[in-house]
Amino acid sequence: MKANILVVDDDNGIRTLLAEVLAASDYKVSEAENFAAVQKALTGEQPDVVVLDVKLGQEKDEERAGLDLLPQIKKRWPDTEVIMLTGQGTVEMAMEAGRRGAYNFLSKPFETGKLLADVKCALERKEQSQENSALRRALETMSGNTSPVFRSSMMQDVVRTVERVAPSDVPILITGESGAGKEVIADLIHALSPRNKARIIKINCAALPRELIESELFGSVKGAFTGAHTDREGLFRQAEGGTLFLDEISEMPIDTQSKLLRVLQDQEVRPVGGKVTYKTNCRLLAATNRKPEDAIKDGKMREDLFYRISAISVHLPPLRERREDIMPLANAFLKKFSSQANRPIKGYTPTAIERLTSFDWPGNVRQLQNEVQRAVLLSEGEEVDATDLSISKARTIGDEAQDTNFTLLEGVERNAIVQMLKETGGNKLETAKRLGIGRQTLYNKIKAYGIDV
Repeated sequence: MKANILVVDDDNGIRTLLAEVLAASDYKVSEAENFAAVQKALTGEQPDVVVLDVKLGQEKDEERAGLDLLPQIKKRWPDTEVIMLTGQGTVEMAMEAGRRGAYNFLSKPFETGKLLADVKCALERKEQSQENSALRRALETMSGNTSPVFRSSMMQDVVRTVERVAPSDVPILITGESGAGKEVIADLIHALSPRNKARIIKINCAALPRELIESELFGSVKGAFTGAHTDREGLFRQAEGGTLFLDEISEMPIDTQSKLLRVLQDQEVRPVGGKVTYKTNCRLLAATNRKPEDAIKDGKMREDLFYRISAISVHLPPLRERREDIMPLANAFLKKFSSQANRPIKGYTPTAIERLTSFDWPGNVRQLQNEVQRAVLLSEGEEVDATDLSISKARTIGDEAQDTNFTLLEGVERNAIVQMLKETGGNKLETAKRLGIGRQTLYNKIKAYGIDV
């Protein structure tokens, strides 16, 4: 679509010349010759850029008529960029134009090449501003309990990728460790997609018993199995017109993966025990905390399903690799939980900040969130101190793991699991919840690290 440029100048010759130059560069051009014509234009279609002469004839104060129009234009069309033109430009006038919202200020006579370059830059700035506005609106409407923070360059790269792929309908596979924020990214993709008026339906494939997951996904008919007392719709049909997010998809049983592949290929779903198939129209997002190649090698994921769901892959780095995000996240969580608990906690002491930023966070963002919530409830002062934190120096960067048979990172992770098991009295479900990892993932790690529960 051609960009729309409004040219405002009381000199017919200059206005016509500007219109011809801009039209020759494939812009759609409209014209206004005076104050009254601009007032009328303000009720019509919004232009992308306005080229506005400071001096408009036949006005009470023709020397400043364009400047007086500028605030009205920005109020009516806040996303429109304005380039001011003047035959008698001064530094003071240029500064005032900037304060009133002008993108740039050109003095006559000017080279048409300069004008075209400014128009191009103004359009790029407008486009970038609209993208940022869309992102802000998406973040404001996102669901989930984790505050999205994209301070680090790694996370900014992730967001840029998401902004590019979200408007499409292709399946996306989100990879990353448990608790790193994969659900937040799924929410962001949905919020930035054309399907955001409908719902995003989520399921953790590791949290459901094997015998129930197919009924949960595809639905079931009454009497299909023991306990099926009524017809069940299924998540694919619940997500109609929206998005279906399958978390920890590598924990889905292989035979269920085969049926899922058939649904994705045919765009049809058949309830368990049913004879009728239903067309399905939802966008699929999936996530896994395993490396896909390892999951395929270990027989945890069908290779053909992987290729089907990973037209686009988004990898979410662990929190220990994006430490610039730790304190912004910690501050966001502190504000949230101190407000909920009605506790006037202002921030963190330097020792607490050092402890937070040097910890490896094996449970990633979810573990940090739980840690801050716990500290808010236990803190007695106006600031969270290191003594209010459950993470200890023994598990921070640079310290040796307690078990020398493990690498430093494995030792950190093992120690975090051991301590959390002690705090929960050996309750594995609660331990997994506090660490921000799946129940099956915890079982696997307990076995791998030889932890005696």
